[in-house]
Amino acid sequence: MNDVRRRTVLAAAGGTAIAGKAAAARAQTPPAAADQPRPGREPGPYETRIQALMARMSVDEKLGQLQQLAWTGATGPGGGQTAAAERAARRGRLGSVLNIYGARTTNTLQRMAVEESRLGIPLVFGLDVIHGMWTTFPIPLAQAAAFDPAVAEWDAEVSAREARSNGVHWAFSPMMDVTHEPRWGRIAEGDGEDPYLAARLAAAKTRAYQGDDLRSRRHLAACAKHMIAYGGVEGGRDYNTVDVSEARLRNLYLPPFRAALDAGVATVMASFNTVSGVPAHGYRHALTEILKEEWDFGGFVVSDYNGVQEMIVHGYAADRSDAARLAFNAGIDMEMASTTINEYGKRLLRRGEITTERLDDAVARVLRLKFRLGLFEHPYADEETAIAGPTKASRAAARAAAGRTMVLLKNEKSTLPLGRSGSIAVVGPFADSTDLRGSWAGPWAEKFRPVTVVDAVKDAAPKARISHVEGVDASGRNTRGIARAASAARATDVTVVVVGEAATLSGEASVRSDLGLPGHQERLISAIADTGAPFVVVLLSGRPLTMEGWLDRTPAVLQAWHPGIEGGNAIADVLFGTVNPSGKLPVTFPRTVGQIPIYYNHENTGRPYDRANHYTSKYLDLAYGPQFPFGHGLGYTTFDIGEPRLSVSRIRAEALRKGDTVEVAVAVRNTGRRTGDEVVQLYIRDPVASIVQPVRRLSGFRRVSLGPGKATTVRFRLSAEELGFWTQDPHGRFLLQKGEIRVFAGNSSLADRGRTLTIT
Repeated sequence: MNDVRRRTVLAAAGGTAIAGKAAAARAQTPPAAADQPRPGREPGPYETRIQALMARMSVDEKLGQLQQLAWTGATGPGGGQTAAAERAARRGRLGSVLNIYGARTTNTLQRMAVEESRLGIPLVFGLDVIHGMWTTFPIPLAQAAAFDPAVAEWDAEVSAREARSNGVHWAFSPMMDVTHEPRWGRIAEGDGEDPYLAARLAAAKTRAYQGDDLRSRRHLAACAKHMIAYGGVEGGRDYNTVDVSEARLRNLYLPPFRAALDAGVATVMASFNTVSGVPAHGYRHALTEILKEEWDFGGFVVSDYNGVQEMIVHGYAADRSDAARLAFNAGIDMEMASTTINEYGKRLLRRGEITTERLDDAVARVLRLKFRLGLFEHPYADEETAIAGPTKASRAAARAAAGRTMVLLKNEKSTLPLGRSGSIAVVGPFADSTDLRGSWAGPWAEKFRPVTVVDAVKDAAPKARISHVEGVDASGRNTRGIARAASAARATDVTVVVVGEAATLSGEASVRSDLGLPGHQERLISAIADTGAPFVVVLLSGRPLTMEGWLDRTPAVLQAWHPGIEGGNAIADVLFGTVNPSGKLPVTFPRTVGQIPIYYNHENTGRPYDRANHYTSKYLDLAYGPQFPFGHGLGYTTFDIGEPRLSVSRIRAEALRKGDTVEVAVAVRNTGRRTGDEVVQLYIRDPVASIVQPVRRLSGFRRVSLGPGKATTVRFRLSAEELGFWTQDPHGRFLLQKGEIRVFAGNSSLADRGRTLTIT
C-alpha cells in the first residue's frame, strides 16, 4: 500500500471524516457510536418541580446553591469552614458541604438546611471516597493492574454502601487522569498511562457507584475528575503547567471522560493545571464547548478545592470578582471552598458580565442531582442502619481485589510460590507495618488496622518458623538493623523482604524527583543478597519505582502496590500460591528517572532506535527500552497466546461508519501445571496516517481463567472507534482513513503475533 493511497482521507471520497459545527451532533463521537443515545439534558421527571422551585428562589438563594464549603478537616489552603457552613445552611445560602460524614453529623447539618431555611432545599454531602470508606481497597493504580473492570466495581459497590449509609451522597471519584509521568504523586489515584484501559475502568466504577437509581441508599453520585489533562503536568509537579494539542487532548486525555459520561456520571470536576496557557477552571473549550455542548452533559461541573480563586495566582484573573466571572462563564457550576461566585455573583449580574440564563442553568443542574438522589423526599440518613466498619463480606471483597492487582515482575527458578513449612524470615520496613492503605484512604480509615504482612505469613504458614526483623525504617535512614536482618536470612530457608514507599510519598502534592527506594532500603536488599540465601522482594508503592541497583541480584519481585486493609493477607495469598498472580502493569516502569517520560503508546519518530546506527533516538548511558513494559506480568503457570484471526482481512470504511465491526479471535492455552488467569491483550498499529499514530494502541483486553492444558478462544470487536483517531480541529473531527492496520495479540505491549486488516 503506497503512502499516497494510505493518506487518503475518506471525506474526500464521500467517506467518514466528520468535521465542523454543522456536524456537531455527530462530531463528538467516533462514527460507530454516533447514533447511540448520549447522556444529556432531556426532560426528566423532576424538571417541572425544578422550574417551580427556581421561580421562588431569590438571586442570593440561587447563588447559594452553587457554593460548597468544607467541614472541619481541610484538603487544601484555607482550613475548615464549619461555622460558615452552619450559618449558610440556615439562611438557604449553601448547596453542598464536603469532608462531612457520619449519619448523626450529616443529619444535624441537614436539618439546619431543610427545617430552618426559607425553602428547605437539602444539602448534598461530598467526600473523597477514592478507594474505600471503612473498607479500603487497593489504590486505583493497583486496581488498573487487575485489567478487570470487576475489581473497580467491587470497590465502588462496597464504598457506595458504606458512604451512603453514613450520610454521604457524592464521591469525588473516579479519577481518570491518564499520565506518562510516574513522578506525579497522583498517578496513584488514576489508572495509568492508557486511555482505553482508563475508559473501561472509569465506566465500570461510575456504574457501580451510581447503580440504576440514585435514590437507592446503596448508591451515590460519582464525579469524573479532573478535567482536563492534569496527568500531563510538567516534570510531574502537581498543580503545574500543561501544553497540549487538540489531537492529544482528544485522543489521550478525553476518552475516559467520554466513557464516564456514557455510563451516566452525575458530575465532573475541573483540574488545577493550566491547559495551553489557560487554567482549567477557566477553560471554556473543555468545560462548555466539549462537555456541555458537544457531549450534551446534563450534570454539573464542580471546581476543585479553591481552584477558582487560584486563577488569580496563575496570572489569569485580576481579582476575585474576575475569577468568579471567568470560571462561571467557562462552565463551573459549583465552587468548592473558595466563595467568589457566591460573593460576586449579584454584582456580575448587574453589570451584565454573567447572565441570568447561565445562573439558572447552573442552579438547575445542581437541583437536578438533589432530586435524582431523592433528597427532597428523604434528606436524612438512617442512623440506626449506618454501617460502622468493615464487614466480613467487605473484607473478603477487598482481599480478592488485592490478590488480582498484584504483579509478579520477576520469578527466576520458580522461587515463588513459597512452601508452608521450614523457616521464613520476614524483614524490611513494611514487614510489620500497617501502612498499606495508600494515599487518600482518608482519616476515617485510621479506625481500622490493616493486616500486616508478617501476621498474614504466620496465619498462612502456621507450621513454619517465622522470624521478623525490621532491618531499616520506612525512611531508610536507620540502618542499625541491617546486620540482624542478614543474620536472620542466613538462618532461615527463605526471606521475604518487604520494602517500598510510605503512603505519604504518593498522592496529591507528593511528587518525587527520585523514584528509587527511599533512604538505604536498597542496602537492606543488598545485604540479604550477599548472604546467598534464597529471598524474594515484595514492593509496596503508589507508583512505578526504579530498581536498577538491586533488580539483577533479586530472584523474585512482587509488585504489591498499596493494597488496602486486607493487603497483608492478599500478599500472603500470592506468596504461598493460594492466589496465582495475574496482574499486569498499567504503566511502564522506567530503568531510571532520567528516562521519563517513557510509555508504550509513543510515536515512532523519524529515527527510531537502531542498535547499529548511532544517529537514532536513545540515551548513550542507558539500555534501550523500559525496565518492564506496559502490560507485563508473570504467573505461576505459562500460557500460549496464538496469532489473532480476523473475521475479514478487508473491510470498507463506509461499513465501519455504519456500525460494522471486525471480529478478532485469539486462541489461548494454559501450557503449565497450575490453574491460572491470563490477560489477553489486543493492540493495533496504524503505520501511516495524516497525523502520526502511536506505535501501539491498546484496543481490547480479556481476563481468562484456565486449568492446566485447557484452552479457549477470546473474541474482540474492532469498530471505527478503535480504528480511527481525532484530528487537531477544535470543533471535533474524527477520521477513519484507508490503508493497513496491524493487529497484535499477546500478554503485554510487546506482543509480536499479528495480522493485517485493510480498510478500503
